[in-house]
Amino acid sequence: MNWRNYISSDVKIMMGKPVITGTRIPVERILEKITAGETFEQILEAHPRLTPEAIRAAIAFAAEA
Repeated sequence: MNWRNYISSDVKIMMGKPVITGTRIPVERILEKITAGETFEQILEAHPRLTPEAIRAAIAFAAEA
């Protein structure tokens, strides 16, 4: 998976934090939810603009960082 297709960073959006492209949802927030034990389904329900691929991209981004 190429996380670069799903994650972007722009100083004008969320102070430059990596976010899911086209949203203001920080990668950090997704990772916090996963760490807290939330399932993909729970995350998707809370953030309907996300896709399972975007969540996987957040994980891949963290693994590479």
